[in-house]
Formats: sequence, C-alpha cells, structure tokens
Amino acid sequence: MEYREIVSVTGLGGLFQLLATKSDGAIVRNLADQSTKFISARLHNVTPLESIEVYTTGDNVRLHNVFQKMKESESSVKLVDAKTADNNAIKSYFKSIFPEFDEERVYVSDMKKMLKWYEVLKANDLLNFEVQVAEEAPVAEAAPVPVAEPEAVKEEKPAKKARAKKAEAATTENGEEKPAKKTARKKKTEE
Repeated sequence: MEYREIVSVTGLGGLFQLLATKSDGAIVRNLADQSTKFISARLHNVTPLESIEVYTTGDNVRLHNVFQKMKESESSVKLVDAKTADNNAIKSYFKSIFPEFDEERVYVSDMKKMLKWYEVLKANDLLNFEVQVAEEAPVAEAAPVPVAEPEAVKEEKPAKKARAKKAEAATTENGEEKPAKKTARKKKTEE
C-alpha cells in the first residue's frame, strides 16, 4: 500500500485504500478496520489525498507537505488530539508547525480532519513522502528525444464508421446509387 492509493470518501469518515474503480463507483478498503466495501458514484465522491491542496498565504501546498511538517515537528511540538482539544489549541498547533496557513480559508474542521488523517496514516506506516517530493521536483536535465527515422512507415488509421454508414445509405436495395438530397435555399426577405 502506498500514499498515492489513499483516498477520502465524502460522507464517510476516515481514509480508504482505493482497490478498484468501476463505471458506477469504486471498491475501497477502510484503513481503520480493513473492511472492504463498494462506494456508489451516485452517493459519494472519491478524492485521492495526493490531489488535495491546503490554502496558504502564498502558493497553496500539497497535503503531504503538511503531513511532512507534522512528522518533522513531532519531536519538538506535541501532536494535538483532534477529539479532545479546543479550537484555539488546534489553531495554535498548526501555526507553530506551518505558519503559512491562511487562517481565513483553512477552517478548524479541516485542521481536525488533517489531524485525524495524520494519525491514521501514522498507524498504517504511510508517512513516507520521499516519492511525492521526488515527483514534484523539476527535472534538471531533459533526456534527449529520439528522432523518428524518415523511412519509418506510418500506420494507416482505420476508416471512420460514419463515412461507411453514409456510403451504405447512398445505395438502394438493388445496388444503384440514390441521388443526393438537395437542401432548399432560404429566400431572402427584403426589409
């Protein structure tokens, strides 16, 4: 299991591992109790954690950056319990670990959710973000792009079905061609 497989589901608490997607929903496994269930796309939205951003006073940051700061500061700043701490304690905790938070747009309920998610990720040993950091880092030197040989043969594209249907419709039952339909011209009205 990797961090990129972890999703949040609207209407359901906790975090889930995305096992499979279907046209009408997804199959997920709850990280807390390891139960597997089908999530209907009509009732729930599935959001990968790696796509969630947090508002800051500058550029927005990815959620895993916040989790990384929480992990790094865990030895110096005690982790706040989301269930028992009051709103001011939660706000001061996030100010101490990530002072760039936009206090007007990041609500206390969002901070509580981040704390709960952090605890679930920590319990499942999913706080290794080196892969996400490596993917976000810009490539220093681009690899040379291979140039196609001029003698390369292009693959023929299959004929479009619409053209084939029109060709069939243009012939009658006995194989003769039908005359093309003409559209009537609109008469110009003088004003």
